[in-house]
Amino acid sequence: MMSIPLALPLAPPPDAGVGNDPWWVVGLKVLLIFVFLIVLTLFNIWWERRVVAYMQNRIGPNVHGPFGLLQSLADGMKLMFKEDLMPKGVDKFVYVAAPVIVSIPAFLTFAVIPFGPTVKIPFTDTYTRLQLTDLPVSVLYVMAIASIGIYGIVLGGWSSNSTYSLLGGLRSSAQMISYEVAMGLALVTVFLFAGSMSTSDIVAAQASHQTLNLFGAHIPIPGWYAVLLFPSFVIYVISMIGETNRAPFDLPEAEGELVAGFLTEYSSMKYAMFFLAEYINMATVSALATTLFLGGWRAPWPISIWDGANSGFWPVLWFVGKMMCFIFMYIWLRGTLPRLRYDQFMKLGWKILIPVSLGWILLIATVRAVGREVDSGNQRNYLLVAAGIVAAIAVISMFLPQKKTDQTEPVEGEEFDAFAGGFPVPPPLVDSTSTDVRSKEGSRG
Repeated sequence: MMSIPLALPLAPPPDAGVGNDPWWVVGLKVLLIFVFLIVLTLFNIWWERRVVAYMQNRIGPNVHGPFGLLQSLADGMKLMFKEDLMPKGVDKFVYVAAPVIVSIPAFLTFAVIPFGPTVKIPFTDTYTRLQLTDLPVSVLYVMAIASIGIYGIVLGGWSSNSTYSLLGGLRSSAQMISYEVAMGLALVTVFLFAGSMSTSDIVAAQASHQTLNLFGAHIPIPGWYAVLLFPSFVIYVISMIGETNRAPFDLPEAEGELVAGFLTEYSSMKYAMFFLAEYINMATVSALATTLFLGGWRAPWPISIWDGANSGFWPVLWFVGKMMCFIFMYIWLRGTLPRLRYDQFMKLGWKILIPVSLGWILLIATVRAVGREVDSGNQRNYLLVAAGIVAAIAVISMFLPQKKTDQTEPVEGEEFDAFAGGFPVPPPLVDSTSTDVRSKEGSRG
């Protein structure tokens, strides 16, 4: 006699994937991501002020709220009620639309960032993945949306009817072109190893540990691509700083040269939207670096030894902790390094990062192709070791000072050209007997 089950399971499968959530779950995720980014921005502004103040032996914000935590909120309220000025002669539509074009893409990029595994929503029977959505080309989506935000900076500088703003906008477009190429090339090796451009698939590919068989010794290697693809990680970190216009690459808003760059003619909430977009973009590239190179939401060692470390809502804590490490790096660089000269900045992108990225891609592609063809794992391990040595040499060569060429002294009677080397330099010192050279320089004013 057949037994009839008394009740059928009503709960959906634990992992229904993304794209199958009810409308209220999608709305809840959108709201939580928006609130998370706003609160994170307020905290990062306060944290940057406190950390830089500590590095410079100052106090920092400590009046509004406990430990000064409400200082960022007070500054936001001040900008909200500040008088909104619009200079004469601006293109009003583009001038107003530029901050909106900058801020909206900053929020959209977090749609494909995975914060954790599949969890059960409290007080309900609904399971969902801690990710708004996922795409087969999620990483390309992030880079495309981030590139749209640059248009807002360029249009804001162009529409302000100011020379300083225009120069700042042009510098921003040049930075985007230069460092977007290097950033994209740095991610190609991640795609080769993971076999996918989906953010959730890339996180899953870093879950397992690798073992390197070197001369009979089995050496465990973490599955994080920051270790396996260290040159790509270094190139991405440098590129993401240039991409977000942060110090020492904050040339579009160089206060010593361009007043405030593309922000010179903005005030009130329009200025606040540019400010908000900058800090959200910092969080975006940091979250992408965590996802692609540091294992995403998976717990680091030795926390990973705990069986429940990668289940429930705990992975959100590990993800935010890794992301805040990158935010601290931003703050640390701002408080220690001076601003680069513009020609040095462009030279770093075009002459160092891009060629090294191309060579590293060819090397990794060769290793992957040979690894599929050979039967013995030893040959592949030897190739990996050789690749690591070549990569280490390439990374070290990036930081070696270049030999300066000897500057030829000007010939007696020849007029000095300050722009002969491509960058304006002051005239050389001469002795008191060379009165004709000094008189020529003095006649120029």
